[in-house]
Amino acid sequence: MAVPTPHGVPDRPTAPQFPPELAKVLRADLAAVADEVEEEVRRQVPEYARPADGTYRQNLRSGVVQALTLFVDHIADPRDDGGAIAATYYELGRGEALEGRSLDALQAALRVGGMRAWRRMGQTAEELGLDSTVVAVLGELAFRTVHEVAQAAASGYAEAQLRSSDELERRRKRLLELLLEDGPVAPAAVQDLAHGARWPVPRTVAVVALAAAPDRREEDRPLAAAGALVDMGSRPPRMLVPDPDGSGGIGGRAFTLALRGRPAAIGPTVAVTEAAQSLRLATRALGLMGRGVLPRQGVVRCDEHLSTLLLHGDEPLLERLRARALAPLDTVSAGQRDRLAETLLAWLLSGSNVPDVAVRLHIHPQTVRYRLRQLEKLFGDALHDPATRLDLILALRAESLHTPQN
Repeated sequence: MAVPTPHGVPDRPTAPQFPPELAKVLRADLAAVADEVEEEVRRQVPEYARPADGTYRQNLRSGVVQALTLFVDHIADPRDDGGAIAATYYELGRGEALEGRSLDALQAALRVGGMRAWRRMGQTAEELGLDSTVVAVLGELAFRTVHEVAQAAASGYAEAQLRSSDELERRRKRLLELLLEDGPVAPAAVQDLAHGARWPVPRTVAVVALAAAPDRREEDRPLAAAGALVDMGSRPPRMLVPDPDGSGGIGGRAFTLALRGRPAAIGPTVAVTEAAQSLRLATRALGLMGRGVLPRQGVVRCDEHLSTLLLHGDEPLLERLRARALAPLDTVSAGQRDRLAETLLAWLLSGSNVPDVAVRLHIHPQTVRYRLRQLEKLFGDALHDPATRLDLILALRAESLHTPQN
């Protein structure tokens, strides 16, 4: 188990060699010192003031004994790095986090215990008549020992927190906010947040905008999409899917099942730092689905409706184009207007081919010619002007989309 190397701690002292008997005396006294340390911790740290029996007592006792053993082992052999004991405290830290205790309580217990142990062991060193310089080095070693086990415990605590669903979800939500915010996104910032959120940064992504859940009880349930970043609390709810065009992306049955019947709009596939663009189009498409401009049910893929999204990118401007380009049709009755508009759009899209228009509209070619003569009277030579024809196609196409779709 890898335990981070402590930072800001002086190197292990290399001053006077400790007398061989010191480690032997301290080791013999270790059980009595452990009793005092355990009692002091239980007295001064409320979180550890539990009944003096059971598994919890055994774990506390074991931690105290191992820390004291590490200290004595450093005295006996300065080359010993205490890796096994550091790993023990790493697991102790993880356990504290999983049981819901604060890191402050654990660190307080280590400080209190370390101070009590040093007072007792320092007295023993003085009773042996050790030089004051040696006693000072022992103090430095005691400080280092406490710091080593505290760092190991803190690393284990942090790891457990990171693995907890709440913390991981918080980090992933922050990452999603960064990716979807307006403006340029720095790749380095994405990498940093993604590392903390345990989210492998993909080459491409797509954003899915979700309609309200058919069943209100399903509203806040997260969607099951492999590797996706999901925010069900936003309006609309959104999901960022990595590598959407891959085998595990948005094209498979698993993704459709994950939606649980919710209508959804899938934005175009973009680079990960351009996810906001995919969100904008997905949100626009979802709005058009709600209005019936795009199919109300199922999954709408923006890449299949780019012209519709372009037309509705500026609604006021589109309305002005429709009003100006189709003004001649306002002079006829509503029923006649619809028939003429349908015929004109089909004629423009078919390259002015009357038989093709008749087949498309399921009417007789003579009916097409009759309607075209009416259109010639309304629009005149403008029907043959390329710029006007383009405006008419856009305006008529937008008007046809206002007929609600299933």
